Amino acid sequence: MDETLLSKAAVYPESEGFDGPPVKGYDFSQSSVDYDALFQSYNTMGFQATNFGAAVSMINDMLAAKSSPFEGYRMPDVRQESGCTIFLGFTSNMISSGVRENIKFIVKENLVDVLVTTCGAIEEDIMKCLAPHQIGRFDYDGKTLRSKGLNRIGNLIVPSKNYELFEAWLMPILNFMHDEQKEKGEIWSPSKMIRLMGERINNEDSVLYWAWKNKIPIFCPAIIDGAVGDVMYFHSYNREGLIMDLTQDIRLINRTAVGAQKTGMIILGGGVIKHHIANANLMRNGTDFSVYINTAQPF
Repeated sequence: MDETLLSKAAVYPESEGFDGPPVKGYDFSQSSVDYDALFQSYNTMGFQATNFGAAVSMINDMLAAKSSPFEGYRMPDVRQESGCTIFLGFTSNMISSGVRENIKFIVKENLVDVLVTTCGAIEEDIMKCLAPHQIGRFDYDGKTLRSKGLNRIGNLIVPSKNYELFEAWLMPILNFMHDEQKEKGEIWSPSKMIRLMGERINNEDSVLYWAWKNKIPIFCPAIIDGAVGDVMYFHSYNREGLIMDLTQDIRLINRTAVGAQKTGMIILGGGVIKHHIANANLMRNGTDFSVYINTAQPF
């Protein structure tokens, strides 16, 4: 037998048919960019771009479902605005960075119904209304920065003065909450406090402001795990006894999921925000749409 044929048979085994779209990217030579077609092209671009394209398609499906009217059982005190209740979860670094402005747009335009985040996002959204974060470098020495009263979040720099401004802003709100508790029996939850913060900041650059304006609840089960907790700690030495009831919030987020006609969840990151949203949707035996964006390995 011809040795060449033997080698070719080893190198080129007979191909079976495969039913899949051809790999192709977007053609930028057109006179203008068709953004719908651009995002659609990610589906056939390959590698992680295909996963991104699938995420875009699923979010479009969420928004299409959201555009239909709500037809289910009405539950008191639960946001039931449309045919699909969309939960958006994000870690605090999304607010530390310029992604904050993207999230603000989403909330301002009422594109989601529930927000879940961690403590840093709550405080830093307010802090950025008081003074800016600044661009630095990842490799700045932490000890040197600390000696200068500067704090590093990745390659972002936040002066300690900004935290002092936040403390001065939040203290009167905690006093008001304590007064309401003592005089009217008001028991606060994290989402109630965050709503009050959004109202009081009265700044259109703020995510919390637009969530308050559009009646979109923000849940933060780890509310004391950051500067908010620091200020509450300091406050407790002047006015002891402020109660923060997490049970109200777990009831509200779970009832929001249970009372929804359909649900979708968009998770930016992992940890508390992912589990809190997934667990709420477990109460209705799962969600209809889900998109996860993170740096974890899929295996």
